[in-house]
Amino acid sequence: MPTLSPSHPHPPLASNAPLAGVSVKIDNVTLVRGNTPVFEALNLQLTQRRIGLIGDNGAGKSSLFRLICGLEKPTTGQVQVQAESSVGMMFQNPDEQIIFPTVEDELGLSLQASGLSRKAARAHARAWLEARGLGPWAERAIGSLSQGQRQHVCWLALLIASHSLLLLDEPFSSLDLPAQARLERDMASVSQHVIVSTHVLHHIRHFERVIWLDGGAVKRDGTGVDVCAAYEADVAARAQACGLTAQ
Repeated sequence: MPTLSPSHPHPPLASNAPLAGVSVKIDNVTLVRGNTPVFEALNLQLTQRRIGLIGDNGAGKSSLFRLICGLEKPTTGQVQVQAESSVGMMFQNPDEQIIFPTVEDELGLSLQASGLSRKAARAHARAWLEARGLGPWAERAIGSLSQGQRQHVCWLALLIASHSLLLLDEPFSSLDLPAQARLERDMASVSQHVIVSTHVLHHIRHFERVIWLDGGAVKRDGTGVDVCAAYEADVAARAQACGLTAQ
């Protein structure tokens, strides 16, 4: 079985030329879930090719993704997405995303939306996996894969569908270090715009833009180097205040 190590050879994912016309506008958005406010008068313009989202659990990162891809509607305000093709999202838990019992069927699902029959989509998925050195994965049962491998299948499903904008919600959480390295390299290679929510800051520290969400509001917005450093300093200060640092 092919491994997910960064040394495993595969052909280039796509041209590194950016796709034009990708923009997300969050215009005065309020989101209330039940009786709980998530966002209040949130405004963001997202156009950079690589954007990171950071912040504590419950800060609103996943909720922002759900708004962008249309899984939730704002209570007030507007979410406007301009993209040449569709928006694809990878969930934190791959078991909430994967539907079909085998890898080729799951990847084929992404192709059927473009009009291919199920048979043609499966054949295309098999050939696509073979070209990436993952041919034996085609008939693998999803249940036989590790959590990290299932996460990788979700990433492959996004790639084969050729979305313009990719939303990755904690994509590194289930991956070992070799798989993290491979995903980071893949993200750098694709032409799509990518927004990544993560607690593993070193994967996004080089991004041109990182947004720190806190309690549903933007606490800091700037380069990855500056915003990640500010967040780390804040976490360290809070830990010290709570007596959690080593004596």
